[in-house]
Amino acid sequence: MKRTFLLAFVQLMALAVCAQDYQTVKDIRYTQKTDAYAQERLKLDVYYPTALKDCPVVVWFHGGGIEAGEKEIPAALKGKGYVVVGVNYRLLPKVTIDKVLDDAAEAVAWVFRHAGEYNGDASKIVVTGHSAGGYLGMLLCLNKAWLATYEIDADDVMLYVPFSGQAVTHYNVRKMRGLQPLQVTIDEYAPIYWVRNDCPPLVLICGDRELELYGRYDENQYLARMMKLVGHKETYLYELDGHDHGSMVQPSFHILDNHIKKALRNR
Repeated sequence: MKRTFLLAFVQLMALAVCAQDYQTVKDIRYTQKTDAYAQERLKLDVYYPTALKDCPVVVWFHGGGIEAGEKEIPAALKGKGYVVVGVNYRLLPKVTIDKVLDDAAEAVAWVFRHAGEYNGDASKIVVTGHSAGGYLGMLLCLNKAWLATYEIDADDVMLYVPFSGQAVTHYNVRKMRGLQPLQVTIDEYAPIYWVRNDCPPLVLICGDRELELYGRYDENQYLARMMKLVGHKETYLYELDGHDHGSMVQPSFHILDNHIKKALRNR
């Protein structure tokens, strides 16, 4: 009994020490935009280790169909030696998709310029997020123009890992044009429109094809095929059997961790 109590006490103390080794700074304004909605929304949180240096930096874009959602630091990314940046962006239909993508690009540019202040390494940035957040990351990866606006090369991101991102034009972008979710469009707002062979590793993770939202796995499978056909050597596709659009998130973090480790080994 005494030994069990001692072990539990040691474990509790270890957790307490671990928690003290990380800090969170909230509601950092990352934008130069001055309108009221931008000033309200364009903030981010940074969770970072205080006793480590040159850490990988994970930029997390929240989901919510580009119409809802709030910045977050996913619990599964805490305590792993990462700097984690949770980003808010403006939402449809208050703004157009161009403005949303510009917000996402501005946030990533901020991370490049400020990572070192939070013990991160700007050469080890990973862009990820779920659903709408994954969609935004895909477009930043494949259409280099968005980050170029902020004098950032999209290829300087170490790794892109969208969780259940949409490969065709997002259904809520189409809704603003009067289209239904199953009226598929591929235009400049579709990641698959921009397939190229020279981008960083792209890790596509989706839930079960029979359970995912609006054929999301099938879109990602098509994107993966097109990326391979144009000659991209490091496109990866995962299907998480038995998981729907929401439940696929938690097991996806294991895949993210493994690909971060792989990317670091390959540097």
